[in-house]
Amino acid sequence: MTAPTVVTRALTPVGRLFQLSLEIGRMTFKPPFQLREYIEQTWFVTKVSALPTALFTIPFGATIALLLAELTRQFGAQSQTGAGSVLAIVQQAAPIVTALLISGAGGSAVCADLGARTIREEIAAMEVLGISPIQRLVVPRVLAMATTAVILNGLATVVGVAGGYYFNVIVQGGTPGAYIASFSAIAQVSDILVSELKAVLFGLAAGVVAAYRGLNPPPGAKGVGDAVNQAVVISFVLVFLINLVLTALYLQIVPPKGS
Repeated sequence: MTAPTVVTRALTPVGRLFQLSLEIGRMTFKPPFQLREYIEQTWFVTKVSALPTALFTIPFGATIALLLAELTRQFGAQSQTGAGSVLAIVQQAAPIVTALLISGAGGSAVCADLGARTIREEIAAMEVLGISPIQRLVVPRVLAMATTAVILNGLATVVGVAGGYYFNVIVQGGTPGAYIASFSAIAQVSDILVSELKAVLFGLAAGVVAAYRGLNPPPGAKGVGDAVNQAVVISFVLVFLINLVLTALYLQIVPPKGS
């Protein structure tokens, strides 16, 4: 029997991750739904991610506002600062910040929990008893991360826009009316919708990756720590790839306001 090639070894985890995604999708609609576990996990992920998300979004939004204010000043288009900064926060910054915090805080906790259960052979014991660990443990956690991502995306959007407004109007002496008017002139409801869609997909991706690494950790307690690190890194890569694809599709499909 020939040894697996480098390509085979690289693609095998991708196939298993995709298989787990399909299994999660199938088990999501199979009764009974673990409502209590879902609520508990949603509260837990929200609790560990909400404050860091808000604190991280403030400097993120302020940086965007300060940079765009300087750029628009150089081009003589100061009146468009509000449009650029708010759209950048709504479409890009808020979902990305949400995804990073969900992956780093919530995803690492989910991966560590499932990894600890795996090395203690709790997962194997559930399978022997005829209980699906995917339905019982994984589905509520993945859906909880997606739900929390939507909530935190709204929080990040509000905090980021408020921070950008403060730094542009109060710190840099911009005009409040021009800041708001420029945004309302080009903003669309679809901007919010695509932002929330990104948040849902980011949460699902981070949840599936965390579950996969938690269910397949390297041996030993150190293996759980390695699995957590791998889950966070893989989630970050997937988040930016998904963001690139969705942004490109959105710009091609949705026409600009007034066009």
